Amino acid sequence: MDLKLQGKRALITGSSAGIGAECARWLAREGCQVVVHGRNRKRADETAAEITAAGGQAAVTIGDLETDEGADTIAAEALAAFGGIDILVNNAGYAVRPDVPDWLDIPSSDFIKSFNINVVAHVRMAQRLAPGMIARGWGRIINFTSVAGYQSLGMMPDYGAAKAGVHNFTINLSQMIADKGVTVNTIAPGRVMTRGVQINQAARAGNPRWANSGEEAERMFKARMTPQPIDRMGEPEEIAAAVALLASPLSNYTTGALWRIDGGISKAL
Repeated sequence: MDLKLQGKRALITGSSAGIGAECARWLAREGCQVVVHGRNRKRADETAAEITAAGGQAAVTIGDLETDEGADTIAAEALAAFGGIDILVNNAGYAVRPDVPDWLDIPSSDFIKSFNINVVAHVRMAQRLAPGMIARGWGRIINFTSVAGYQSLGMMPDYGAAKAGVHNFTINLSQMIADKGVTVNTIAPGRVMTRGVQINQAARAGNPRWANSGEEAERMFKARMTPQPIDRMGEPEEIAAAVALLASPLSNYTTGALWRIDGGISKAL
């Protein structure tokens, strides 16, 4: 299918590895000029080089989204790379302390840090890049949340609360700029099999060899988390495909939506 993305310019935050890198690769294959963002120069350069070697166009920006100054640098470099940004994929985010078993043990500083990187970072980039989209009369903002934002998992309350805030921010912004030709939507992945997930599961288990075993990480996930109808973890390309469709002009009539790609784990209406 032709997603009509040829010549569009995209910035994907947190795209030096994992789901973000797969989104960058997918959009590049559809004809987008992509800006790869990360905090590790080596990994970001490697992702961009892979895209270029496959025939795509890619640039790199390095910076910290947890500060206004970092966001200024990232936005300026992204805009300069290809003369503007039409598609912003706010993928960067993380759980501050995924190993804390009891919410009583989580300091207020962790809640503040979680909201800063998982919500405020999205706001920072939207504020810097949406004006150009509005001026051109077309744009896409795709914010990443998580299954933890709408399905209680009994853990990581700071992360879940922040991810719920992403959805609220998305809906509000979508209503404010829908008449400007810019859509704003949310992608909510469940547990996805990335290298980072394998390492995280290995750390929890205290067994380094499990970092190289996707099967063992998947077994641990299903044992620890709520069972889901699709009895496996997702793959990064399954998330990236949805991002590409939402980024496409074919999704002009979709805004303020929450796309759950979670294996059916959610039992909420």
